[in-house]
Amino acid sequence: MENVIKLENITVSYLQNRQGLYSVKDLLLKPSFKTPYNKQIILKNLSLNVCKGETLGVFGPNGCGKSTLLRVIAGIVKPDEGIRKINLPVSPLLALGAGLENELTGIENIKLLLILSGNFRKENRAEILENVFEFSELSSADLKKPVKMYSTGMLARIAISSILVTEPELLIIDEILSVGDAGFQNKCKSRIHEIINNGTTFIFVSHIIDEVMEICKRGICIKDKNIIFDGSIKEAANVYQELFH
Repeated sequence: MENVIKLENITVSYLQNRQGLYSVKDLLLKPSFKTPYNKQIILKNLSLNVCKGETLGVFGPNGCGKSTLLRVIAGIVKPDEGIRKINLPVSPLLALGAGLENELTGIENIKLLLILSGNFRKENRAEILENVFEFSELSSADLKKPVKMYSTGMLARIAISSILVTEPELLIIDEILSVGDAGFQNKCKSRIHEIINNGTTFIFVSHIIDEVMEICKRGICIKDKNIIFDGSIKEAANVYQELFH
């Protein structure tokens, strides 16, 4: 099978403020101002290969680096070290509200999300918009309101619908499916199954084990900055659960 994701010896770190510095004045007046930040390593020497059409579930405790891994794959976070090769356009759903502008209406934000994802081609814009509106199940009145007036569930409907009505080649979802009512969640899962059956490569992070096992066939578990297991989704789920025993 064709390899579409290759991560080799990936290391990612963030700078962490350890001295309560919030301004230039603080930086100059603190006695140990020369080293105000700690480098915190999130992922270290991580390697991962994913083939076209694979469905990969990602497990791990809070803070282990799952979301950072997805951001590396999506090209949002640049690794300190290592090789990253992604051979498909990425459609990420990584954070509720990401890419949304509070002062714009639902309709305007949908257009913005479609443009950012590269799925708003001139020849079929009207059709795509209508499909997003229909999938979101939001009323015409709601879609004309600024999204700052939206509930969390309404925001999720806009973000998710703008991705799922298209035909993504590499779809990445981080937790966001758990937002919203049961009816919309089931609708999204049905659409994801349809997308996967059409050959989409899918990566999914969720703490709801049954949800991941329902959709994904392969699983990895992350702990201590690296992958500690890579295999069947059932075995990966068992390894993850054992971390808490």
